[in-house]
Amino acid sequence: MHNPGHRFQAQDRLADGAQYIAGRFTKGTSGRTHAVVNPATGEEVYTYELASTADVDAAVAAAHEAFPGWSSATPGERSDALHRFAAVLAERAEEFAQAESLQCGKPLKLTREFDVPGTIDNTAFFAGAARHLQGQSAGEYSGDHTSYVRREPIGVVGSIAPWNYPLQMAAWKILPAVAAGNTIVLKPAELTPLTSLLFAEAATEAGIPDGVINIVTGLGKEVGEHLVGHPDVAMTSFTGSTAVGKRVAEIATSTVKRLHLELGGKAPFVVFDDADLDAAVNGAVAGSLINTGQDCTAATRAYVQRPLYEEFVAKTAALMASVRVGDPFASDTDLGPLISHAQRDRVAGFVDRARDYARVVTGGTAPQGELKSGAFYAPTLVADAAQDSEIVQAEIFGPVLVVLPFDTDDEGIALANDTPYGLAASAWSRDVYRAGRATREIKAGCVWVNDHIPIISEMPHGGYKASGFGKDMSAYSFEEYTQIKHVMFDNTAVARKDWHRTIFGDRP
Repeated sequence: MHNPGHRFQAQDRLADGAQYIAGRFTKGTSGRTHAVVNPATGEEVYTYELASTADVDAAVAAAHEAFPGWSSATPGERSDALHRFAAVLAERAEEFAQAESLQCGKPLKLTREFDVPGTIDNTAFFAGAARHLQGQSAGEYSGDHTSYVRREPIGVVGSIAPWNYPLQMAAWKILPAVAAGNTIVLKPAELTPLTSLLFAEAATEAGIPDGVINIVTGLGKEVGEHLVGHPDVAMTSFTGSTAVGKRVAEIATSTVKRLHLELGGKAPFVVFDDADLDAAVNGAVAGSLINTGQDCTAATRAYVQRPLYEEFVAKTAALMASVRVGDPFASDTDLGPLISHAQRDRVAGFVDRARDYARVVTGGTAPQGELKSGAFYAPTLVADAAQDSEIVQAEIFGPVLVVLPFDTDDEGIALANDTPYGLAASAWSRDVYRAGRATREIKAGCVWVNDHIPIISEMPHGGYKASGFGKDMSAYSFEEYTQIKHVMFDNTAVARKDWHRTIFGDRP
């Protein structure tokens, strides 16, 4: 395989440990180690000491200690710090791209053009948004009082991020929390801690005070559950599977914490018979294969109105077959490996079982030859499955698109809504009324029209139904990370108010 000598050297760069507490790297104290594996080669690229519950306690204590100072900083001061943070990230962009590709197997062109620039932009957005944390205007609503609303930080946030977008998910968790004046302890996935650690280090380099951003890298059952249940953690934000999200909710509920969940998805891709077919085909391939399909908003269920169905299947299969699978660090690679061999085998299992009831049009195999040692899987198109089949209903999280036909618009929208999930969807039509109906009636937190996947910092991201609740990104995310306080001032200077007669009656 292509092997440039400039790849990120994780073991040397993060030699001081995979925990970042109170502004410095440290080693975990669990007595156990874990290896970060390059999924393109199977090579161990970083071995580190896992965190213990004691490390969680230390990180929470650091965040708790930093909270009074950070929360009392002015919006302008927090904004200035985040602007410096964005500048540091921009200076170190190539390092972040290299590290992200190494631990995830993402093509370098994806990390350079999507993950890292998106994170820098998100940081710059929250630098500006930090100055606009406003409540309701003051007013005299009772006649005798002036009321206003304060928007205040919650406290220490304990967040858990997944392995599919480690850098961006760290940013989505950390930035709105700290912009609003909270402090945070983030647990990244133990498979992919590298860029979360670099992100926290960059924050310190930018002058964000020690303890505001802390990273603990450990196992979910031990470290994650301890973080969520910690009595000094006031809020939990979790991104991951719906099954684990339910467990997080159980723990958070038992301690009456604020909770934000961004969970699984099974995004429908609805193509009406007046759609631009070539645009839909390109959108389906790109939207289903982004990040090797390991994206909770990826197009996974294409519903195509019957007049276009067969041509859509044929053209999509042909375009999928042209996608170049290979070394993430090679310039001509379009698609990298899955995160692990276990995930590759899980995806293959869905496709292999589907052969009994559906048609695998293209893909459905693991590449051999020089890619054999990696967790690669060919872009796969499956057709003619039943709506209630496993491959249509379950979240696969791999480079697999399932295509089904529909006849009427009513049927297409009903099929789109026929899963427990509701994170994202797209509708493809030249008819503005048809598209408008789809955006109203499809139950998802985001509905694209004639596109699928783009996100921007100014707009919210979050789901309906089993895809969770609450929003990442945008000013709407501040609703998750702030609490509202009503303040009421008496304007009369009268000792005995009119309403006191309910207690004192007619006594003078």
